[in-house]
Amino acid sequence: MYWQTARFRIELTSPKVMGIVNVTPDSFSDGGLHADVHGALAHCERLIGEGAEILDIGGESSRPGATPLSVEEELRRILPVTLHALKLGVPISVDTCKPEVMRVVLGEGADIVNDIHALTAPGALECLAAHPQAGVCVMHMQGLPVYMQDRPQYKDVVDEVLRFLGSRCEALCALGISRERIVIDPGIGFGKSVAHNVELLARQGELLVLGRPLLVGWSRKSTLGALTGRKVEERLAASVAAALAAVQRGASIVRVHDVAATVDALKIWRAAGLAAAPWHNAPIDDTGTP
Repeated sequence: MYWQTARFRIELTSPKVMGIVNVTPDSFSDGGLHADVHGALAHCERLIGEGAEILDIGGESSRPGATPLSVEEELRRILPVTLHALKLGVPISVDTCKPEVMRVVLGEGADIVNDIHALTAPGALECLAAHPQAGVCVMHMQGLPVYMQDRPQYKDVVDEVLRFLGSRCEALCALGISRERIVIDPGIGFGKSVAHNVELLARQGELLVLGRPLLVGWSRKSTLGALTGRKVEERLAASVAAALAAVQRGASIVRVHDVAATVDALKIWRAAGLAAAPWHNAPIDDTGTP
């Protein structure tokens, strides 16, 4: 399986780490840390150095209660960072739900649109259809960020997420957007209770019936805090554990803040799966490298 994007055909035979670049003053986890252009550019380079294989740049916070941005302000935040990141040699995703922003960043060469609204805004589908190679990630969310966590309710959260994502895939394909360009995201923490998020993880494999790669984002989410009692800045271990659990259940891409730790954990996970590889019983040299 692979993900076709504007400049890259991303092989998904092994899980990929997508590094988060929040160019925002108010994101739940790292708001303000990389809000200026120079800080965000340095963060992009640092994440790639730590092993990120995709960067996801966002200028508008989607935390519960967040205030929506104007198109102009969102572009002011993300466009300089996106233009620089496009020179770094990895696929660049832009986290936006506004067709006007999509049109600009795709016109500048961005590889992927990552839309928490799953291209439901008027004109969003047509915008992607006009860029015949660009990748897209469509996510499930119940409600809108301003009120999504008030009282999320489902009869069967996995079934409802599955049906919604399936319908969005069909809507994209109906406009000629090939399935190879589409990745799906169950939307952990977006209009879901702790119990809903845990059930989605436990039954995540059921989403694979759609035949498209899964992108999953557990990094530093409030559910991890509820399960561990840890504050947001103390959720590294829980975030890495959740990413590994998601990969074990079929996720192809994990979207994370803590790239280095996640990359290291996945190296161990891969090594455990390669126990029968030819080098498994080879001598170890004095550097510890097989």
